Amino acid sequence: MNPAVLRLALVGSRSSLGRLAGIVGGVAVGVCLLLLVWGAGQGMIQRDARALWLDADRVPAVVAAAGAEGSAATEEARPVPLTADTALVDRADEVFRDQLVQRRDVAVTEDSAVRIPGIGAPPEPGTYYASPALQDLIESVPADQLGDRFGTLAGTIEDTDLAGPDSLVAVTGAEEAELRQRPAAAIVPDFSVNSFADNTGNYRTLMVVGGIAVIFPVLLLISISTRLGAAQRAERFATLRLIGASPRTVAGIAAVEIAASSLLGSVLGVVAAAAARPLAAQLPVNGTRLHPADLAVGPVTTAAVVAVVVLASAAVAGLRTLRAGIGPLGAARAQAEPAPTARRTVPLAAGLAAMGTGVLLADTGRLDPGALEVLLIGGFGLTAVGIVVVGPWLTLLAARIGLARASGAAAVIAAGRIRLTPRATFRSVSGLVIGVFMVSVFAGASSSVGPDETPSAGPGMLPPASVHTWLEPDRALADVTGLAGRAEGLDGVRDTVVGWTRPAADPGGSAQILLTAADATVLGFEDVSAAPVVAVDAAFFEAHTEEPRPLTAAPVTDLQGLVPALLVVDTDGSPGALDRARTVLTASGLSTTAAVSRADAAATGGAELVRSLSVLAYAAAFVVVVIAGISLAVATAAAVIDRRRVLGLMRLIGMPLSALRGVVVREAAVPLAAVLLLSAGLGFCVAWLLVTGLDDSRTVSWPGPAYLAALGASLLLALAAIAAACGMLRTNTAITTTRFE
Repeated sequence: MNPAVLRLALVGSRSSLGRLAGIVGGVAVGVCLLLLVWGAGQGMIQRDARALWLDADRVPAVVAAAGAEGSAATEEARPVPLTADTALVDRADEVFRDQLVQRRDVAVTEDSAVRIPGIGAPPEPGTYYASPALQDLIESVPADQLGDRFGTLAGTIEDTDLAGPDSLVAVTGAEEAELRQRPAAAIVPDFSVNSFADNTGNYRTLMVVGGIAVIFPVLLLISISTRLGAAQRAERFATLRLIGASPRTVAGIAAVEIAASSLLGSVLGVVAAAAARPLAAQLPVNGTRLHPADLAVGPVTTAAVVAVVVLASAAVAGLRTLRAGIGPLGAARAQAEPAPTARRTVPLAAGLAAMGTGVLLADTGRLDPGALEVLLIGGFGLTAVGIVVVGPWLTLLAARIGLARASGAAAVIAAGRIRLTPRATFRSVSGLVIGVFMVSVFAGASSSVGPDETPSAGPGMLPPASVHTWLEPDRALADVTGLAGRAEGLDGVRDTVVGWTRPAADPGGSAQILLTAADATVLGFEDVSAAPVVAVDAAFFEAHTEEPRPLTAAPVTDLQGLVPALLVVDTDGSPGALDRARTVLTASGLSTTAAVSRADAAATGGAELVRSLSVLAYAAAFVVVVIAGISLAVATAAAVIDRRRVLGLMRLIGMPLSALRGVVVREAAVPLAAVLLLSAGLGFCVAWLLVTGLDDSRTVSWPGPAYLAALGASLLLALAAIAAACGMLRTNTAITTTRFE
């Protein structure tokens, strides 16, 4: 084949160069997003692995006493002695404003050989190591609100052992005797061992589903981009056939053309992904961003992605050209596609059935978590594929209905073409359809995360503006009253309350906290009895208690012989007052638990992770909507370019431009109307199956304004793409263009 003829056939005009540029751009965007999504998945795994030492395996710090068989223990529990290779650790997470500070109090022997990741030797009692972000936070606020809780700074925890640049972590040194008083303290034999490292099935399932949800529209974009100018390319290949090229030669040329364009686009996508990593790393998950390096994809994976994209694009282009049977005279008329049948519903039904089966079996407890993960992820992927597969069949049904009711030339022409080519027609809007499905999944799953609510207040509920801590049982009353006095002197503190219990040797009453009648009034109780001492269930002070707890009669009439069990500091609710109260209680050395308020449950529980995943979901939804809009714009533009000869001839014989616009609009609107509502409904159905399968305590509700905004953006992008295609009609159907064709 003469190279000059080959060059003329492939890139011999400005429109050919524009077509190739469109393919390169579409592939570049797709590869960029593929690499970013892949890097994010790997980065999340690396991030979690760096912070595993914070939850290293522990063994109890005491050994329960054993009595004779069938009898109660006769001795007190014995403490497990520390050795040079073990550490006594208490997880004493702190809260500052609404941020969680992961604090670990550590006690070791004098000859300790323990090494803590990111630190080395454990800190001495009264000193601490802090993450860079925590150091910056401590320096930015008054010491009595945060810094005084930890002691003297001894050093910085290395970034290589922190989840991310925003991690708030403190490791403080403590005396063994102090930690022995804390019920949650345990022995850590090795900070590098965490048996629960792989116990993240739900988390992994959500991340995989999110990755599929973003990658699927990207693959559609790449597929649509490589079909740009298919009709124009077919005409040029017919020219090659006319001068003697065989069908296999033409197919090889088509494969080489797409391979070269895809390779250039892939290389540009790799460069774009590297440039976009710092921006993508700014998205916070579970309280911290990623390091840009976490999003980096290795050279082997990058080469594999590029190779797969190039080879797949080239193979599809070559096979498509070979099957088209392009002859020396080209195609005289468009070929009707084989009519899709109802069998196309099978993948969709199979995907929904797999997810439904997983949820039902999980409810009965007869399904292994790993099997549930496979069913949910596999079912989700099948459902996404099923929507694309069933789309042409639904489009054909809509076209038949439209053709029977068509009343104008534009409607008849549009319905007739859709009926003849339902696959090609649906392909142009498939990106937007799958985008709406994915956005609905994200929105439905995110709706299970309720907005932050202020804890309820009222009689029988611990005031949300109060901070409390449990006290060491052997502390002198003077120490407790002294701490209460210091707390009362803080700005924003209104009062303090001491809760009492009966001595440990006194049977009964351990589940009750005794209060004076005056203190009960401070805690919000009404209609307090005239008795000098009243009792309330200890659950009254738990953060997750939602039901009011009533006062009951106390078994004593005075505080004589009782033991101070906890201290409550009532504040005016301002952030500064709450943090000053937390600090004075934590730094007192009298507490056995972190100083918390009822409002701290959102920061210390798992809600922060769920909320951050919700933010990530809407960010992914935004990406999906943008990809869908680009796909629709590319597909509609390609449809006009491919059919400009036919459209030009129609205009030449007298059809007005407005009628041609009506044809283009109907060809985009019919498949959208046929599948769009179905895809949105299926998205919410899949979201409900995912949420219920992973956590049956959560429910899917109607999403917030962000979902409506995403749908609105999708429709606006669709209108913009259709308007752009209509705008191309005038230039692509002009008489001069038709004469050239």
